[in-house]
This record gives sequence, C-alpha cells and structure tokens, in this order.
Amino acid sequence: MTSHLRILAPGPSSTVQDRGRAGYQRYGVSVAGAADPLLHAAANTLAGNAPGHGAVEFTLAGDSIAVEGGPVRIAVAADAALTVDGEPAPAWTSLRLTDGQTLRIGPLRSGMRGYWAVEGGFALQPVLGSVATHVRSRMGGLDGTALKAGDRLPLRLDQAGERGERCLDPSLLPVRGGTLRVMLGPQQDYFTAAGIEAFLEEDYAVSHEADRMGCRLDGPAIEHARGFNITSDGIPLGAVQVPGTGRPIVLLADRQTTGGYPKIACVVGPDVAALAQMRPGDRLRFAAVDAAEAARIQASHRQTVEALPGLLQSAGGFALYDSARLLGFNLIGGAVTGWD
Repeated sequence: MTSHLRILAPGPSSTVQDRGRAGYQRYGVSVAGAADPLLHAAANTLAGNAPGHGAVEFTLAGDSIAVEGGPVRIAVAADAALTVDGEPAPAWTSLRLTDGQTLRIGPLRSGMRGYWAVEGGFALQPVLGSVATHVRSRMGGLDGTALKAGDRLPLRLDQAGERGERCLDPSLLPVRGGTLRVMLGPQQDYFTAAGIEAFLEEDYAVSHEADRMGCRLDGPAIEHARGFNITSDGIPLGAVQVPGTGRPIVLLADRQTTGGYPKIACVVGPDVAALAQMRPGDRLRFAAVDAAEAARIQASHRQTVEALPGLLQSAGGFALYDSARLLGFNLIGGAVTGWD
C-alpha cells in the first residue's frame, strides 16, 4: 500500500511548493514556489531531501497530519510548537512517525510562514516541471488548491529509512533585519527626485493587503513624474510597483507575469523572503545597492543553502518520553522570585 499523509486540519493557505515553475512567464504562467526559499530548503534538508523538493508551506498556523502507512520521516522548519499524539515534539528536527500517529503544528510564534517536508517528497505529478501550487490558476500541488481537511498526500517512499534523526539550530541561519536592499529601476525616471528620496529615506509598514502574490505597503506616497501607467512589461520577483495611490506594492512568488504600473526598484532575492515573513504592521526601510552588491548578496544566499547539510547535528532517536529530549524544551513559561 502506498503511504500517505492525511490532512486532519489544514492551516490557513497551506500549499505544496518547490522552487517554482521557472521559464514560462513569457506564456503567462506565474512562477509560484516557496515564499521563503531558505526555510523551505531547511525543512527539506532536515528530512533528507534535496533543497528544491516539494514541501508544504503554511501561513500563521500549521497543519494537523495523520500518518497512513509508513513509517515516514517529517521535519518542520518554523518557530512553532509541535505535538505527536498530544506529546511535545521538537521543530527543526527530523521525526520518524509510524502508521496512525498524528503530528500537529501550532501557530507560528514569529514570522508569517513555515514549512514541513517529508523524506522522499510527495508523489505528485509535476505541471510544467514543478509541483508548486498556484491557486489562482489551479495549477500544481494537490489539485491546484490549498490543502483541505481529508486530503491525502501520497508519498514517494513507502517507508522511511532507519537512521539517526538530525536537527538544525535556527540561530545559525542568517539574521534578517528590517532593511530591504533594492536595485533602482527599471522605471525610476517615472518618479520625481522627491519620490525616490521618500522611497529610500522613509519608513514603510506592511499593510493587511498582503498575500503570496504581493504586499502593499503603508507610508509616504511616492511622487510620480510621468504618470502611473506604462506599457505592460515583465514582472520579476521583488518588483516594486507604484500605482496612482503612490503606495508601493512589492510583488512576491505568486505575482502576475506582466504589469502596467511603473517599477521604482526591485528587491534583492533573499530580502524578498524577509518581506514574505513580515506581518501586518511590521516596519521596514529600503536601501539601494548596485548590481555588483546584489550579485554578491544572491551568491551568499546560494552558499547558505548549499551549506545547510553541514549545519545539521545528530538528534538521536525520537522518543516521546526521552528525558534528554524533554530537557531541551522550555517547560516553564517564566520564573519569579519571592521578592517580585
């Protein structure tokens, strides 16, 4: 029997994502893919996969999953509380679960998105070379939609291999700040000097109008010099469009393929992921870099992903009542003294 993971209760907007459907924008096909490629790669690496395998991206709160068949090995890359059959279990650690066991991933304590991956990946049919889900076009993933209660994700491996479990200290990953690095253009001449100055010198806040397609920012209006309509052209990841309101919109993984608003800048790839992890109300600033610095930032990101296997440590076998494992949890919410 083929092993499955059955979705008992999905998190908001949980979808299967990989590196995306590259090479088809000229045909009107959105790229999709993980909003945070680094955490996506971390979940896969913990599970024993290549970094680009399909994994589940969840938003704000995770999924509840039951194992059917197996055993299977699952890893969660997220700042969230986990339980297996109601008992605490660690995130950032691979877990070998057997038939009938249930993994529940709680709300995120920080960030906007988390990921879970299963050893061997999902047995899903790629569409144009990718299993990434693009809900607006009902393409990829499981039936082209977000996961629903009762869905069964088929697995490529019927049984996870016998090996020691591995963990990753998330503090070893690069720290993300509130400054997003950008390259100005390609239509910066559509904005006044004052508009460009406001874009680079003022604070902006993530609005509630944010999803996998894009993120509208609240803050000072950016002044146009030549109107706010252009002949539609291609939309790269991280493009910063400025419509007639003057409020910038940063385009993310599920972005449209073309657009007719002028683009004042483009956010450097790794910082797009930082934005995708921000919540409404979080504040940020933009900083301009040149092409050489943008290339260096992207190369450093690639090196970080390639180095993930070397950051893994042995976690030993996963046992619900292992005392060494339990000592790794913060079982006390806080401490006070008699003088407080």
